[in-house]
Amino acid sequence: MREEVKLFPFYEKLTADEREKLAGSARVHTFERGAQVHGGDCTGLILVLEGRLRAYILSEEGREITLFRVEKGGVCLLSASCVLRGLSVDVFIRADTAARVLLVPSEVFRELSESSLAVSAFTSEMMAERLSRALWVLDEVLNKKFDARLAALLVEEAGYAGGAEVRLTHEQLAAHLGTVREAVSRMLKYFEQEGLVSLSRGGVHIEDMAALRALAGK
Repeated sequence: MREEVKLFPFYEKLTADEREKLAGSARVHTFERGAQVHGGDCTGLILVLEGRLRAYILSEEGREITLFRVEKGGVCLLSASCVLRGLSVDVFIRADTAARVLLVPSEVFRELSESSLAVSAFTSEMMAERLSRALWVLDEVLNKKFDARLAALLVEEAGYAGGAEVRLTHEQLAAHLGTVREAVSRMLKYFEQEGLVSLSRGGVHIEDMAALRALAGK
C-alpha cells in the first residue's frame, strides 16, 4: 500500500475498502518547475508531497491570473473538476517549483465522494475555502492599485523563500498578476528608485520590507 495516501486529511475516516481503493489507484508523479500539471481537463485529485503548485485562470487576453498556491501537504480539488458539480471555469495548474505529487484518478475520487461522508465534507469545505480565495483575488485585480498588488506579491514570495530574496523573473511576476512584463519592470524600477528593492538578473531583493508591507496594506 502507498504510505503517502495516509497524508490525505480524510484518510482515517475511510473504511478499509475505501482505503484499499484509494491506495491501489494513487500514483506518484514528478514535475519540473514551470511544468503543466493540469491543463483544464479532468486530471484527478492531487496531494502535494514536495514543492509547490500554482492554480490560475486565463483572462480574455490570455494572461494568467493566479488564484492560489498549494504547498507541501496540501490538496488540490480543481484538478478533478469533472467531479465537482457546477464548476464551469477552466482552472490550470503549474508547478511553481520542482514538485512531486500523489494523483488519485477522477473516477476513484468520484466514487469516494459518493460513498464517504468524510470525503464529501472535505470536498465541500475545501471548495468553500478556494472560492473565498478566488473571490479575494478577483477583488484585488479589479479594485487594488497595481503597485499595492505587486508589493503584496513580493512580500508573499519572500515569505515562501524565508528571506528577502524573490527568485522570479519579471515575466513570472507578470504571470502571477495577470499583466504584462513591461508593467512589472516599470514598477520594479520605481520601487528600486524609492529604495524598496534592488534588482538583479532573475530576481528581486527586498531592501525595505516594512515599507513594502505598508504599501501592500499588510
